[in-house]
Amino acid sequence: MFLWPVGVSLVASLSRDGQWSLANYERVWRLYARDVLYTVGVAAAGSALTFAAAIPLCGWLRARAFGPVEFLLKVPLFVPFVVVGHALRVVWSPYVPGFAASWLGIAVALAWKHLGLAALLLLGAFRGVDENYLEAARQLGSGTGRVTRDILVPMAAPTLAVSAVLIFSSMLASFSIPLMLGRGSGAQMLMIDVYYRFGQHGDFETASALGVVSYLLAMGAALVYVRRLTR
Repeated sequence: MFLWPVGVSLVASLSRDGQWSLANYERVWRLYARDVLYTVGVAAAGSALTFAAAIPLCGWLRARAFGPVEFLLKVPLFVPFVVVGHALRVVWSPYVPGFAASWLGIAVALAWKHLGLAALLLLGAFRGVDENYLEAARQLGSGTGRVTRDILVPMAAPTLAVSAVLIFSSMLASFSIPLMLGRGSGAQMLMIDVYYRFGQHGDFETASALGVVSYLLAMGAALVYVRRLTR
């Protein structure tokens, strides 16, 4: 079920006017190379922001188990992507004009949306760490921050790596939030390029080539994920 659409896209990306050709990939390189870098950069920045917020919060929740904060942290899980994009644009536009449409604004919005998923995965991993290790560290004078940095994060490293891969891949494929926040000019996320290439230009072949590039970007992250699972 997964290989079939991928195969159809691959065949379409390698054909032009009924002939086998690399012209679609030449067009992607000529028109969209900057968007590929932009997409990877925004996804990387969004992932970094997500974990910069999630790790200390989850470390604090591991120590105190405060239900209301944990609930608020997971609220983004239930908010649709379109609603996140619209709400943040409405909030930011009067106070920080231009921020919503910037790469940083999109990265922050993606980080907010994925914070709940990161919290769900990290809290489970942090709570799986034996309490004896944490108690020993506290008796030696370590605070919550140092316990999180020196014990929880290293012992939850495999889960942290898998979470990072899943969230990075999800951000690579983001469409609704960049579309709601973007200004419609300059560099764009790749999924928006796919949409406009097919929807407005009717260029299925180039859209397929963009899709294959997206598959390859996500495949690099997926290989890390599979390698972790098979160890």
